[in-house]
Amino acid sequence: MAEGDTKTARSESKFGQGFLTDIWYFAALSSDLKPGKMARYELLGEPVLLGRSNGEALFALRDICPHRAAPLSAGHFHKEASGAETVECPYHGWRFRADGACAAIPSLVDDQAMDVSRIRVRRYPIAESQGLIFVWVGSDPRGQGEPTEPPPTFPGVVGGRPKLVDRMEFDAHIDHAVVGLMDPAHGPYVHQQWWWRSQASQHEKAKRFEPREQGFAMARHEPSKNSRAYAILGGEPLTEITFRIPGLRWEHVTVGKRQVLSLTCLTPISETRTRITQIVWSDHPAFLFLRPFIAAGARTFLRQDGDMVNLQNQGLKYDPPLMWIDDADKQAKWYHQLKREWTQSRREGRPFVNPVEPITLRWRS
Repeated sequence: MAEGDTKTARSESKFGQGFLTDIWYFAALSSDLKPGKMARYELLGEPVLLGRSNGEALFALRDICPHRAAPLSAGHFHKEASGAETVECPYHGWRFRADGACAAIPSLVDDQAMDVSRIRVRRYPIAESQGLIFVWVGSDPRGQGEPTEPPPTFPGVVGGRPKLVDRMEFDAHIDHAVVGLMDPAHGPYVHQQWWWRSQASQHEKAKRFEPREQGFAMARHEPSKNSRAYAILGGEPLTEITFRIPGLRWEHVTVGKRQVLSLTCLTPISETRTRITQIVWSDHPAFLFLRPFIAAGARTFLRQDGDMVNLQNQGLKYDPPLMWIDDADKQAKWYHQLKREWTQSRREGRPFVNPVEPITLRWRS
């Protein structure tokens, strides 16, 4: 007996609709899930239970008991006679293994023959890497199939305790959240701080872009002179900014042997809500003395972007056509092309072909 039909994530490439599947999504920090803990998340419009057993094994299941729809995350761990740990539903005590198969139904009596292992909840492949937890969302709503690739990895000083973590939810589809955060021209208007830049400081910029795995990068370069925040790092910083579908954007800054890695993870909660998690690692001494100020600046940036999303929603509710121009909106166009190619390659069972070509883009900001 399989779990009933469910609403599943769609592999639509139309901008602002559906979600990419057969791909890894950032779900949580490793530190969010202590041994013996379970937590309810919502990913792509579906409730997902993330758990770490007392034996420290990670698992992810659809957070709905197939019996009476109670959330499994409201239950607790049960140790079977075999020593294995199962998740016990709080309503009637049905127990499920980490692979999604039912292990026991306590209400059954001895002479009621029933193969309970045929009852299943959807299992999501899960991986832990560099202190981050990723969930593989497949296109098969039954949860069949294994990941075809390892989870993303990032350069620099990752894996240890982050210097900063900030979280926020945008009232936007992941497509609008991604394009808003990668947009290079909004800074002087949305982020007007003395320590960053102003409209008066705008000037022409030319940056080299190159294809990267499932995305693209602004190749390593010296930060713009009107981006004053880099001055706190001293020396001669170099930075590279990379984007990877479905929603990972990171900036890797080097100052001599010192490094800063700022990772922004966008995780779709639903069609109209996106979770933003910003994580910063660094071995630079500036974080020993200026951490409160850097954290305040990062929070300010995210909340200014969130305020702009709310303003944008006033227009988006009328479903207007969007006008994207070269070169400032080229990254948004690439994102749309990457989504479309990923969907087509999964559907056709062929390797993904990155549509991004090396190019120098120019804009004013």
